[in-house]
Amino acid sequence: MTDMCGIDVVVSDRFELRAVIGRGGMGCVWLAYDRALRREVALKETAAAGDLSGLRDRVLREARAAARINHPNVVRVLDVVDASRRPWIVMEHVPSWSLRELLTRNGPLPPGYVAAVGIAVLDALTATHRAGVLHRDVTPGNVLIGHDGRVVLADFGIALRDGQPADDAPALGTPQYVPPERASANLSLPEGDLYSLGATLYTAVEGRGPFDRDSVEDTLAALRDSAPDPPRCADDLAAVLAGLLRRDPYLRWRPARARRELVRVAREARPDAERHGAVRGVLARPVQPSTIAMPVPAW
Repeated sequence: MTDMCGIDVVVSDRFELRAVIGRGGMGCVWLAYDRALRREVALKETAAAGDLSGLRDRVLREARAAARINHPNVVRVLDVVDASRRPWIVMEHVPSWSLRELLTRNGPLPPGYVAAVGIAVLDALTATHRAGVLHRDVTPGNVLIGHDGRVVLADFGIALRDGQPADDAPALGTPQYVPPERASANLSLPEGDLYSLGATLYTAVEGRGPFDRDSVEDTLAALRDSAPDPPRCADDLAAVLAGLLRRDPYLRWRPARARRELVRVAREARPDAERHGAVRGVLARPVQPSTIAMPVPAW
């Protein structure tokens, strides 16, 4: 059955498409109902322009990268199916807002809240790197805040696995969050994901990126030639941002140090609605207390 711009309303005779819940340059994500298991899932539909065999290879690369990681703060990939002349990735559905959506709704977020989100994303990246995967696209749009408080890292569309040549990997990423070594030398490292985390947390607490300029070209030039703009709202989070945004990847804070400081900031934070603005009724709670209490991972 087909009536959605040539796309089957029921994908692979199993998944009923219900609504678009995410959209990007590579395609969109649908909320769907799995008839077999009687549950909601997320279906990632990838744009079908160009070589279909190359498209399938790219989708399988994304799905296999994400499937290597088993962690509560990483979205789970369940399957890959073919329908409407393209592959679809079947993922768990996490009822959520993205960090980018929270910023649009609320403006800059309180440092203690941002630190708690950072702990969860850092744990997700630690598990990702241990699985031999580089995410390479940590941005506010790819950090999901569940309605129950769970924080999830999503979208492994340009991830790189161990042994995969860098020039086989897809595009650069979002300019505001690309680490300097990748922008200038196409060098992908675990430390690059930490830089992107720093840029994401900076954006969350400041409401703008550390190299926010009027054009992509100016942003990349600032990334290449300038220090990050000094944060004005970060308070105790400023030291973490500075440590993660160091230009030299080998001088950036290691995950264990960043996590200890994020835990300290999250625990010591005090609500200050007048100064920072509250998260006005958007979340049930900002992050699960068990996430903050997790032990510091070895690196």
